[in-house]
Amino acid sequence: MRFNDFLINYLKKILHEDEINDFIELIASGNSVQYSLSEINIDSKVADFVKYSFSIIETNKPHLIASAFTFGREDIIPDMFIGILKNSDSKNKLYNKLTYYLERHIELDGDEHGPLALEMISELCENDDQKWHEVLLVAKESLKKRISLWDAINDLIQKRNQHIKIVNFS
Repeated sequence: MRFNDFLINYLKKILHEDEINDFIELIASGNSVQYSLSEINIDSKVADFVKYSFSIIETNKPHLIASAFTFGREDIIPDMFIGILKNSDSKNKLYNKLTYYLERHIELDGDEHGPLALEMISELCENDDQKWHEVLLVAKESLKKRISLWDAINDLIQKRNQHIKIVNFS
């Protein structure tokens, strides 16, 4: 299963499947990310993360895109996912696909993608102090947006779990 397929399927379980399908359909129809997000019911923190990600892409500056990718994803994922696995119920078979996904990303991002991404940034910036400064600013903001995204996902999971508890007691 490709990463995007896995992520979309997992998000459909956590979020509203119809909203994700609508968003994908709006984008596929040629609408902008901004417009597509405004047309669906999505958590504002999730929307902010998506908008920020695309605003970096739209700069068309490889060193900025690489910074967001490296420091907002590749460099932090292994440690983050290790923490999730350490605090999870490894015997719970409901999450075996998620566990596999996390373990696979720890391996890939820690051993291959992370070091390659750091090397890419070095090559893109070389000795250009201005580029390094911009990389630092984007890295900091990318981390803030990533934290906010995960906070939003956590909040959505908690709300879903509360709803399930209420339904089960009814």
